[in-house]
Amino acid sequence: MNIYNTIDNWMASLAEALWGLPLVILLLGGGIFFAVYSRLTPFLYMRHAIDIVAGKFDSDDDPGQITHFQALSSALASTVGMGNIAGVAVAIHMGGPGAIFWMWLTAILGMSTKFFTCTLSIMFRGEDDLGEIQGGVMYYIEKGLGAKYKPLAMSFSIAGLFGCITFFQANQLSQVIRDFIYQPMGLYQTNVFAGNLLTGIAVAAIVSVVIFGGIKRIALVASRLVPGMVGLYLIAAIIILGKNFTEIPAIFSLIFRDAFSGDAVMGGSLGAMIIIGVRRGLFSNEAGTGTETMAHGAAKTTEPVREGLVAMLGPFIDTIVVCSITAVVILVSGVYTQDVNGVTMTALAFEQELGSIGHYLLLLAVFTFALSTMFGYSYYGRKCVSYLFGTKWKVAYNWFYVAMIIVASVTSIDIAINFVDSAFALMVIPTMIGTLLLAPKVMVAAKKYFSTVQ
Repeated sequence: MNIYNTIDNWMASLAEALWGLPLVILLLGGGIFFAVYSRLTPFLYMRHAIDIVAGKFDSDDDPGQITHFQALSSALASTVGMGNIAGVAVAIHMGGPGAIFWMWLTAILGMSTKFFTCTLSIMFRGEDDLGEIQGGVMYYIEKGLGAKYKPLAMSFSIAGLFGCITFFQANQLSQVIRDFIYQPMGLYQTNVFAGNLLTGIAVAAIVSVVIFGGIKRIALVASRLVPGMVGLYLIAAIIILGKNFTEIPAIFSLIFRDAFSGDAVMGGSLGAMIIIGVRRGLFSNEAGTGTETMAHGAAKTTEPVREGLVAMLGPFIDTIVVCSITAVVILVSGVYTQDVNGVTMTALAFEQELGSIGHYLLLLAVFTFALSTMFGYSYYGRKCVSYLFGTKWKVAYNWFYVAMIIVASVTSIDIAINFVDSAFALMVIPTMIGTLLLAPKVMVAAKKYFSTVQ
């Protein structure tokens, strides 16, 4: 138990040290820079982005491995997940309703960030040791900035090896199965560890079937799973919002009022609330971490700006739509005033508002959300290990990845959150630095492309 507490305290200290004011300035300041530098022009082409996703510009002859739609689905499979269900609850638990406002701001700025990062992921693609085209932060830093910046590219990949381990998703899936399946059935009441371990092994087995098939199988599963997954969750949430329609204005008023007070945060610090909102917003939509560049970098296209526009849809769908709906459901139910955290808070909100139907709908959503994220992240981790050590290490990483699902299932939510936050922080630094340095090249390509779009 002493070792466990030591790990817990060490991870918390690391996360707090990394998530100081400099990183928040880098992330939000970078997003503001991208928005101002582009003059918000990419936002004017959102309809065009939808046409691209719909396949109007697809060509089988273009370099890459997956379509624009599959690239977006693969990216959303990673972002539309437990961050939308459990991450929102964590933000409210730690920072109060006002933290949601700062999640929104992170998402809006994140749309500009993703335009730049994912345009670069196509503009400066590299090749692995098998000669296959690859995209991602590590490749566009090395190809776009030159070999002298390779240490920065390597630092991203090293952080990505750990950041792409689905610690939080596996942990929260284990928690919801324990709280809403095992406990009502009277299972593992005296041996919680055994129940969590069984869940971890079962989930690891399911994930293995998909991830050992590579990006094409992951993209195929994601493109079929994500739309239905999001649709099911949104239908249940919208029913709840419809039942409480008259209370919604008061909920938004609460969010905006609390966003600038910091009263709900321990110590009453507005700065602490902003950091909580940014951390949870980043975990939700991943804008600035660079993970999304590895999915969008695999898209079949010769036009980098097209993929940048497609990527912009991600934070909007993920945070502005899905996270907002989750937040309003939690706040309108009132369960956020109870001493519960993570997925349990969201589950209680759905159960309170929809009864047993809401209970089972959320269980299904949690299961599919968590699995889809695990599928996508395995691909990201394999890309990082391939860049560092070669493609021959992909299979070894898969086994490591699956094993860590089991480990995460038996750990605490605090360790899971701090582990992910620390790894994401270490990914943000090279991603934002590299993207800021290459931003002028994106604008040259953007001006040329937009001049040809009707």
